[in-house]
Amino acid sequence: MKRILIVDDAATVRMYHRSILETAGYAVEEAVNGFEALEKALQSSFDLYVVDINMPKLDGYGFLRELRGQDIRQVPAIMISTEADASDRQRAYAAGANAYMLKPSRPEQLLVNVKLLIGEAQA
Repeated sequence: MKRILIVDDAATVRMYHRSILETAGYAVEEAVNGFEALEKALQSSFDLYVVDINMPKLDGYGFLRELRGQDIRQVPAIMISTEADASDRQRAYAAGANAYMLKPSRPEQLLVNVKLLIGEAQA
């Protein structure tokens, strides 16, 4: 079973994404900020990260930069944010995101991105 880490400081957003992903058959863990996510990423392996940008302590950009700097396999990441500016999208990709989505995410769009990034997309 593929494992996904949801990184978001908002409990309602984590529950929403968890519900979508678990219903689709994924094992889900959560972290409330980038520091907690980095700890979990270094202790356990995941197949995908779903990351918010604006979080206390360590934001999504910082988390991805730290993660990409570690000597662990390059796990894909989806950055999900309310930030709609092109500059935010560019910063997300520069930090190491593989996809960028706006909140609120539509369940079907989230699942399409997840399947594409973890190699489960239907041809």
